Amino acid sequence: MPDFLPALTGCFAQPVAENPTVVMMEAAFRHHNLHCRYINMEVSPENLADAVRGAKAQGYLGFNCSLPHKIAVISHLDGLAPSAAIIGAVNCAVRQPDGRWLGENTDGKGFLESLRPLINPAGQHVVLFGAGGAARAIAVELALAGTTRITLINRNPDRAAPLAALLAPLLPEVVSLPLTHPTTLPPDASIVINATSVGLFPDVSTSLPVTGFLPHMIVADVIPNPPQTAFLNLAAAAGCQTLDGLGMLVNQGALNIGYWLGISPDRSVMRDALAAVFSPNP
Repeated sequence: MPDFLPALTGCFAQPVAENPTVVMMEAAFRHHNLHCRYINMEVSPENLADAVRGAKAQGYLGFNCSLPHKIAVISHLDGLAPSAAIIGAVNCAVRQPDGRWLGENTDGKGFLESLRPLINPAGQHVVLFGAGGAARAIAVELALAGTTRITLINRNPDRAAPLAALLAPLLPEVVSLPLTHPTTLPPDASIVINATSVGLFPDVSTSLPVTGFLPHMIVADVIPNPPQTAFLNLAAAAGCQTLDGLGMLVNQGALNIGYWLGISPDRSVMRDALAAVFSPNP
């Protein structure tokens, strides 16, 4: 490839205009003097196949997929990485040296990279709120990392049932409970995760109806905007150590770059770029 042509990456989603990933990815490319671009692309479900063919034809290194394409994209790839195959969803497509395209899922891996400096998930009891794509990816990676018990809590228990069934062969114990008002956390839980959209901007004052936070708990939220959610504020007031959603977003982006370019980018540069986007100050 001539030097003046940038290596292309990007995101297929609908809607995609407000996807903040482009900010941190381009910041990493600039910081490391990489001649690459990350492009947000509005792709409707009926145009996904053409978009993937276009990425392949134009020599993309890879691309991200967000809603509503994380499952549909699988049929347009040549294979799946092990955890992506279990999760049943892809957020990162990677061109292989032999020209094949492999589907990865970096959402759960990104979360675990944020969690591990605070606590080893092996042997822990995790309470996980939500049953959507983020919860699914996080739960599978936790199970693969040796978590011994996951308590799933969701407004609709029927929606959590497929996730509980998926996890059952992967770890010793899975419990599925309905969200109640309030929901009291089991006191032996060591990790508590909000993997729902409750508290996402602009509804920043809302929180899950949770009580029973104890100081030994590590409490995490996957929401990046705002980084300090009402849910995390409740946990911090009870003396818990908290983990915001910026870390997961930055880490999954860094993992994407690693798959595409074979380097480990400076995560602090990426986090600073995101923090500037989500800053309440003009």
